Formats: sequence, C-alpha cells, structure tokens
Amino acid sequence: MNTTPSPVPVLDGFAACAADYDVVLCDIWGVLHNGLKAYASASDALTRYRAQGGKVILVSNAPRPALDVVGLLDGMGVARSAYDGIVTSGDVTRAMLSDGSWKRYFWLGPQRDGGLFDGLPIEAAPLQSADVIVCTGLFDDRTETPDTYREFLAEALALQVPMLCANPDILVERGGDLIYCAGAIAGLYETMGGTTHYSGKPYAPVYHAALDVAASLLKRKPELSRTLMIGDAIRTDVAGAHAMGCDSLFVLRGIHMHEVGLETGALHDGTFQDFINRSAFRPTCAIDTLAW
Repeated sequence: MNTTPSPVPVLDGFAACAADYDVVLCDIWGVLHNGLKAYASASDALTRYRAQGGKVILVSNAPRPALDVVGLLDGMGVARSAYDGIVTSGDVTRAMLSDGSWKRYFWLGPQRDGGLFDGLPIEAAPLQSADVIVCTGLFDDRTETPDTYREFLAEALALQVPMLCANPDILVERGGDLIYCAGAIAGLYETMGGTTHYSGKPYAPVYHAALDVAASLLKRKPELSRTLMIGDAIRTDVAGAHAMGCDSLFVLRGIHMHEVGLETGALHDGTFQDFINRSAFRPTCAIDTLAW
C-alpha cells in the first residue's frame, strides 16, 4: 500500500485559485516585503484580487499597532490598494494588557516598538516588581541572539514572572539576512521552565480579530471554506490556517527558501516535497513568490 502523501501543488500564479476565496488573510513580512523593500508582484496580485471583489486582511506578527504598520508599509512601497485592513499581534497584545490581569510590565525589546504601550492602563516597572515581561524582540537584533538573554531569563524564572510574547516569530528575513525575533526568546524561556503567553500567529486570537474585520467588510460572517491564509512560514502561517480550518498558500521564496531548494533553482527535484513531508503542517498549495 502506497502511503506517500500526494504532492502539494505549486501554482504558477495566484490567479489559479483566487476565485475560490472570498477572504484572504495575508502575512506581511516575507510575502509583501523582505524587511527593506516591497515585492511589487505581491501588491499587484492582491490589488487584482480585490478588484474582483475579494477582501484582504493583512495579519502580521508585528508587535506594533496596525496604524503604525501602515506607515511602515507606505515607506517600503507596499500599495494601499493591496489590502482592506490590518490586524497585528501588537493589537492583540494591547488588548491583553488592557484587561486588568497585570498592573506592571517589564519591556524587553527595541525602542522602535515603543508605540505598543501608548495610552495603556499599565505601568512600566523593573523586572523585580513586574507582573509580566512583554517581549517584542531583542534589544539589538543585529548583534544579539537568544543566548544573550539566558542570565536575564534565569532571574525572571527565579522571580516567577510570566512572559507575554508580542511576536511569536522565531526568525524573519531582513534584506537576505535572518534575524531573531521575540518568539526565539519566548521559546528559550519555555525550555527553561518559564510561563509564556502568545498574542500572534499561529494562535487563535489574532485570526478571530482578522475575521471580525472581514465580517465587517462582507456584512456577514466569512466562510472558512472560502478563506485563504497566505504566508511564508510553516510554523505560524500554515499552522495557524490548519488550526482555524481554512486553506493556506505557502510562499516559498521566504523564510524557508533555503530549505526548499530555491537558491539552487531545484524546486522540482523533490527537495520541496521532501521538506513538506517532514513538516508538521501541510499547505493546501504553494507558490514561488506571490504574483498574479
């Protein structure tokens, strides 16, 4: 009996499946830009999809409010015609910090994420008196690694301070380089025995928030069978789609491009399918880069 899984279809363009979906939940970093500049073909594909009546909600693990992300996308050249709305892990983090569970927080992350805390009813505090560590990333992701924080995490563990991870990504690409994100620190804290909470993909709250935005645009509840998640990360985008019960389009030229053989042009030599067969979650279909 043949137990080999069927191959994941690799599409020539998004047009091949776009008509099957009313709503697209689209990752940002790795799909619409590489951290430095936009991918014009991705903006074009989503703009064409919207022109046919589809709704696009960008779903990002950016530890910032959605309004802050709009400015960043503008600066990199992502077309506003490519999306209807944005939901970020930062939005979900702000909601969690506003519910009264914690009164004082210690912030671990770069200064560029400071807008996350604007107007929140919670006070900054030293680690020794904090109710929660809010991790938005490394202080300096150009030179540091998660191991840089082992001593700090050991102290936090001794104090039994939980961590709220505002960006569950472990790695992202920035102009061809891979850099560590908050998820890498949270994962290390977990292995050390620390308590962690997550606010972004692949966890349900950020998807529910995105579907609520889609519902407001459609004037009805979106059908999951006609909802597509587009992303470049198996662990967050594809896993999140699987958990929500919707299809996924896996963008190959992103965080996993070296693992699937794209740098050698070997997409069809079996390397990609072997990678998928080893992965915990299988996408519905795949595409080299998001393009119409």
